Amino acid sequence: MPDRRTAQEALTRLTVDVPDWPEKGVTFKDITPVLADHHAFSAIITALAAAGRDDHGNVVVDKVVGMEARGFILAAPVALALGIGFVPVRKAGKLPRESHAVSYSLEYGEATLEVHRDGIAPGERVLMVDDVLATGGTVDATRRLIEACGGVATGASVLMELSFLEPRTVTRDLPVATLLTI
Repeated sequence: MPDRRTAQEALTRLTVDVPDWPEKGVTFKDITPVLADHHAFSAIITALAAAGRDDHGNVVVDKVVGMEARGFILAAPVALALGIGFVPVRKAGKLPRESHAVSYSLEYGEATLEVHRDGIAPGERVLMVDDVLATGGTVDATRRLIEACGGVATGASVLMELSFLEPRTVTRDLPVATLLTI
């Protein structure tokens, strides 16, 4: 079974920086080479899933939430690794049924996220999974959506954290597991 260090090394080696995308001044972290490498992808999924387990390896969450869009790619296999369900958090207008919505600021603009009202049952413990923790706005908005459903956000597990944007001032007391801090 791959360890955390293997995941970190793969992430460092395979992530490609794309300057000035999606707009000037932003450096996009392209993880598609990581996803294309079976061993790297397996290692990062195992490492991300660790945030949903206790020190004895027991699963301590009931659902995994993935934030649109790259969070979906990571969260669904994390949910499978933990043997629990996956719930997508989508951009506004993408869900077909009754949903909760939260608007927030991100690194280069504004966004609104939604979750189906019945996606998370009251009292369910939820692990959030995403690719990058930048400003913390997406994680904070998703936490508010989980709470609107009556669920409990137990933490977040992300590939990389952009510490220079100080996201922990927004995520506050929420436990966040990060594979790579930049």
